[in-house]
Amino acid sequence: MIPSWKNVKLNKEPRTRYYIDPVRIVWKSEESILERPELLLAGRDGQSVLSSPMDKACIMHHAGTAPGFLLDFGTELHGGVQICIAGGSNKDRRTARLRVRFGESAMEAMSELGGSTNATNNHAVRDGVFEVSYMGAEEVGNTGFRFVRIDFSDEGHFVQLLSVRAVAVMHDVEYKGSFRCSDELLNRIWDTGAYTVHLNMQDYLWDGIKRDRLVWTGDMHPETSTLQTVFGYHDVVPRSLDFIRDESPLPGWMTTFPTYSIWWILVHHDWFMHNGDLDYLLKQKLYMTGLLRQLGACVRDDGTVDIPNPFLDWPSSTNPEGVRAGAHALFIWCMEAGAKLCKFMADEETSEFCRRTEAKLREVTPDHNNSKQAASLLALVGLLDPLKANEEVIAPDSPKGYSTFYGYYILKARGEAGDIQGSLESIKAYWGGMLSLGATTFWEDFDISWLDNAARIDELTPDGKIDVHGTYGGYCYQGYRHSLCHGWASGPTAWLSEYVLGVRVAEPGCRTIRVIPQLGDLEWAEGTFPTPHGIVRLKHSKKADGTIHSEIEAPEGVTVLEGIID
Repeated sequence: MIPSWKNVKLNKEPRTRYYIDPVRIVWKSEESILERPELLLAGRDGQSVLSSPMDKACIMHHAGTAPGFLLDFGTELHGGVQICIAGGSNKDRRTARLRVRFGESAMEAMSELGGSTNATNNHAVRDGVFEVSYMGAEEVGNTGFRFVRIDFSDEGHFVQLLSVRAVAVMHDVEYKGSFRCSDELLNRIWDTGAYTVHLNMQDYLWDGIKRDRLVWTGDMHPETSTLQTVFGYHDVVPRSLDFIRDESPLPGWMTTFPTYSIWWILVHHDWFMHNGDLDYLLKQKLYMTGLLRQLGACVRDDGTVDIPNPFLDWPSSTNPEGVRAGAHALFIWCMEAGAKLCKFMADEETSEFCRRTEAKLREVTPDHNNSKQAASLLALVGLLDPLKANEEVIAPDSPKGYSTFYGYYILKARGEAGDIQGSLESIKAYWGGMLSLGATTFWEDFDISWLDNAARIDELTPDGKIDVHGTYGGYCYQGYRHSLCHGWASGPTAWLSEYVLGVRVAEPGCRTIRVIPQLGDLEWAEGTFPTPHGIVRLKHSKKADGTIHSEIEAPEGVTVLEGIID
């Protein structure tokens, strides 16, 4: 007889579950209603028992005031918690009602829904009341968090709490890429960007694990740039690219933004250059060529662009002239990439269409209106001299005016201008600023001014200090709705490998790479870079005369060209 489950279509979960113990108690109720919460830090597993001696469990008494505590798991996680109890005094129901609040900051986990700080259950329930059976364990939550507050809700009763463990869910992937240098803060920043993207590699490549658990093609480009740098290939990328393609039939635009349809093409370009999978690229041919012609139809005879909903990122949206200039540059970048991709797909007609459209667009140089985002894009496509753009627009007052998404392209433009030292200083001030506030992943947005009189996110805000998470944020991410783990903020990880280690892919599938190290004030930098052929290993050290000595090991199938810039 065939077991019944053999007739059921089973979809195996590709991710891995990890149990993680809390590392500290940030806040707790008074001892009269909460006994021995320190036992929750003892590393006990989730197996309940028939009964537990009262002195072997955390006892929560509800005598008119709900007892509670706030746990810190030490780092940002994706998933939920497992709560294990032995028993309690409610013999009629034989369950305990517990309010569970997740937070990416300590203050978010202590918050009430709504109000001026804008805590929310949008995208993922992070605040709710759940029942846990006596002599049982219950898993609750599916969100992004580091902190968990638990309150006992059964008035007049007590419960014996045995353990609370995080249940972290993520892909078990090898960190094939690496970066180390003589500045430890830069090392932490590279690692944090890598981990930020790792957490957002879930069912699809998401933008955020608490809020924005969606596939956004614009946001994917910094993420996939980091993913390629750290992990090489992962099927979450093609799965996500195909998902948003199928959800966006032409003549529609991806997530209503023509610029986000452009990013879909740019991600495909970089993905093909890194992985060299022509069969996968050819599967995109019908949609991609149709999209390129649809984008080309938005270019007027005078070389300007006419599109609905021009958009770069939220912080730049208050500068419409700058947004139009940045969108113009994205069209040029897209047509240049489209021409190359169509040539690889043996579609010379559409490739030539892209080249003609690109030439028409290059007849116009729109005004960036002092937008760092727009000036950076214009410099990257060659409409502005990178040296001049950096000197006049990008470098002044940096990192003021940066955003976590477009910070990557600002850094790339500064790199093209040769301003490696200025870039390193901005990375340490801006992304390092988040780390100085207790961040373990990079945020949806950040402004350097937020550092003024700011409390850390891993503490309860003391009097006289500012709760950064609950106070700041704009547009669609005000207050606690603001995501503190956003993949688009990982740009420094890709940038450090590209501009400091100096690795640039020159031929599809990494058959040829160029290595152009630029150390700024660093004494040395070393790391690894994944390719489809294996790992490239690099070590650069500065000699007494300021020149750089490089040691490079490349696998068979990868040709390395050193110190060559087109």
